[in-house]
Amino acid sequence: MQIKLIAIGKTDHPAIQKLIEEYSTRLGFYIRFEMEVIPDLKNTKSLSEQIQKEKEGDLILKKIQSADELILLDERGKTFSSIEFSEFLQKKMNSGLKQLVLVIGGPYGFSDAVYSRANGKISLSKMTFSHQMIRPFLIEQLYRAFTILRNEPYHHE
Repeated sequence: MQIKLIAIGKTDHPAIQKLIEEYSTRLGFYIRFEMEVIPDLKNTKSLSEQIQKEKEGDLILKKIQSADELILLDERGKTFSSIEFSEFLQKKMNSGLKQLVLVIGGPYGFSDAVYSRANGKISLSKMTFSHQMIRPFLIEQLYRAFTILRNEPYHHE
């Protein structure tokens, strides 16, 4: 299985980018991982939130293959403990899935078309995080999940 993370907008803070790179490298020892950033929309001041979501949604959907399992990072999604998340990933791998796609949306969330295409939603917290901060959090949790599956000493109960 491969995991692909799609995110809207670039990360402009060097410390956040460094964490993303660090945990992406660590994760790469366990599974094929790719992160794809969709550039921020231009000239959004004249666009409504709905139009922005639809335009971002079109860009997201162009990156998805028909066989991909699409999971959205959404505040109304299912929450997991780190161990439960590792079990979720193990089930995906056991199912023969070729690519799991996780998507971090823009500031207004996802379009109806993206929600319709999604196979599920997960939430990392009931709190709201910036779409830049959530990236290293998610990648670290992916890394943690694989260390749990391998019984490595990174995670402590």
